[in-house]
Amino acid sequence: MSSTKIGIGSKLAYGFGSIAFGVKNNGFDYFLLFFYSQVMGVSASLVSAALAIALVFDAISDPLIGYFSDNTRTRWGRRHPYMYAAAVPVTLCYFFLWNPPDQLSGDELFPFLVAISILVRTLITVYEIPSSALVAEMTDDYDERTSLLSFRYFFGWTGGTAMATVATLMLLVPTAAISDGMFNVAGYHQMGFVAAGFIFVAIMVSALGTHSLIPKLKKPPPKRVLSIATIYKEIFDTLATRSFAALFLSAMFGAVATGVVAALAYLLYTFLWGFTSQQIGYISASVVISAILALFISPVISKTLGKKRGAIAVGVLAFTINPAPIVLRLLGLMPENGDPILFPLYLGIIVVDVALIIVYQTLGSSMIADLVEDAEVRTNKRSEGVFFASVTFIRKTTQGLGVVAAGWLLSRSGFPEGATPAEVPISVVHDLAMVYVPAVVLLWSLMIICVSMYQVDRTKHEENLQTLGRG
Repeated sequence: MSSTKIGIGSKLAYGFGSIAFGVKNNGFDYFLLFFYSQVMGVSASLVSAALAIALVFDAISDPLIGYFSDNTRTRWGRRHPYMYAAAVPVTLCYFFLWNPPDQLSGDELFPFLVAISILVRTLITVYEIPSSALVAEMTDDYDERTSLLSFRYFFGWTGGTAMATVATLMLLVPTAAISDGMFNVAGYHQMGFVAAGFIFVAIMVSALGTHSLIPKLKKPPPKRVLSIATIYKEIFDTLATRSFAALFLSAMFGAVATGVVAALAYLLYTFLWGFTSQQIGYISASVVISAILALFISPVISKTLGKKRGAIAVGVLAFTINPAPIVLRLLGLMPENGDPILFPLYLGIIVVDVALIIVYQTLGSSMIADLVEDAEVRTNKRSEGVFFASVTFIRKTTQGLGVVAAGWLLSRSGFPEGATPAEVPISVVHDLAMVYVPAVVLLWSLMIICVSMYQVDRTKHEENLQTLGRG
């Protein structure tokens, strides 16, 4: 497709598919470590190890799926066969992630967690990478890509949020035997069923809703017979630019930080701030407000500041705000737990911060899309899938490493598995907070430094389109 505007229906269908990835990410990032370590009794280090093993498989599969989707030839185009094929398998596997075998308990669950994590990660990749790559095919327009991705991030964040809200307010609830809903095993089982349904519907709506665009999308290159070694060489040749390296490294540092933040969020909500499961549910629900703000802010930032300058400005602001409440708590400047002003104050900070984070992510993905034409000028090949696979891979891998790091931080602070808030000394919670803050601030700083080296601005993008005869 050309540099034309995309209809609202296509934008909605394209964006809606990101609910699947949002639900999966929300579960892995926010609930998985808590569920398997604190609820199911698996050692935090073993949970981290299981996720690390799954990441090895991501390292192999992600670039290959991107490359194969770039070169697939079917009457349904390059991307849609993968999207349809992933729907049922990933749905089933995500259900079983939260419904482990009853006959296994504690560390006995480790082999199961390894296997199911690999399956979920691989199958969501089969859907997500071809789906993500569609943005660079649907339009060449510099700002329209940001608009498209605003919808994608809106649905991705709100989908994950909706699932977390349903979980914390309706499923992970106290019972007669369980005073804290976050420890309700049956609630997690129910969450797996509902989340799996979300994933299936999102994939099918997006695939069917964008199906009519297939004849207008880019055609695959001439068929060639290549070895795996040659495929990887072409992938590396395509990605060998300063701008891609900048986004790659930026995504790496940002994703590790995100993984740490996400994996420890519910622990900090519960143990540091003393929030109830209902209050945590309200925090999760507030992300919808943040996503709506980001939906409108992202295109404005793209048009006024440009993607790179906008990302830097928004990133510095967002990642200054994020750790501020914890720093203030450690300094004794935040209201005490139970103070009626604490929760609304914290909630307001979170709404603003998450909105800025979503804007940053939207601009970052839009910059990736602009690299497609930059590489096409240099290599005479379009490689949307390769670009999005590479960055998706580094985000998944390093975010997963963030979860691994979070498990290490828990062990480093002496945080006990399976403990309730009343059983954990406040000194242990503060020890966790004191290693958490400098770790994430350092990672976010490195992220901003890296993105500053990106070189494809609006002028360069227009020059690339002119060279390709599409300006």
